[in-house]
Amino acid sequence: MSDSLDKLATSLISNGPHKIEVSPRRVRVTYNKQYIADTTKAQYVWEHPYFPQYYLPMDLLDKFISSHTHVDDGVDRGTLHVDGKSSDRVLLFSKGPLAGLVRLDPGAMDAWFEEDQEIFSHPKNPYHRVDTVPSSRNVKVEIDGTAVAESSNNVFLFETKLPARYYLPKTAVRMDLLRPSETVTKCPYKGEAHYYNVTVNGKEYKDVIWGYKFPILESIAVAGTLCFYNEKVDIWIDGVKEERPKTVFG
Repeated sequence: MSDSLDKLATSLISNGPHKIEVSPRRVRVTYNKQYIADTTKAQYVWEHPYFPQYYLPMDLLDKFISSHTHVDDGVDRGTLHVDGKSSDRVLLFSKGPLAGLVRLDPGAMDAWFEEDQEIFSHPKNPYHRVDTVPSSRNVKVEIDGTAVAESSNNVFLFETKLPARYYLPKTAVRMDLLRPSETVTKCPYKGEAHYYNVTVNGKEYKDVIWGYKFPILESIAVAGTLCFYNEKVDIWIDGVKEERPKTVFG
């Protein structure tokens, strides 16, 4: 029975990727506590329009891949073996624009590095930008008619193709209404986010707030602040209520 990786393989063979570019960066991958790849010939492959994944030269990984399972004309599933640990989350392409490349499932590997910096989830899109700027504009946040935060000492984060995000100091947030969530996400542009649930008027709103304790350098300005999903709460900027944006997040 095919899984999502098989479906991705068939789609890439039938329709091709959206875009391919050579990456100028040194890319390294660890698996089972070993470096299994170290190359300056990685390719950015956009499997969809939003962000790329790294695909690596096949000959770089030959000694670690010991079995192939046919998926479609021009693509096989491989099994990666490193000192007793194995993963079949590997695609090997032999035809089309991806011929000679290997896709390692990012989540199945221990870690990925661009130059000497670890990356999370996927490579940074070279056409994607994140800007953080301080702002004294007043931001007020309500949930179900209850004020949960208000501040004029904020950091506004502008990210390509996403709504502006407003990061407020914790001292401006009703922390008595918050409870830590178990949800943790990783972003290649900002780092590891930890989430909070909010209880207002007897109802719990899950994962509507997040923050970065130790963001990566380019987003260091948001360290220790909290942000609310514009899509799920009511926000006023300088007294003007914003419309809730429509995105994949709500």
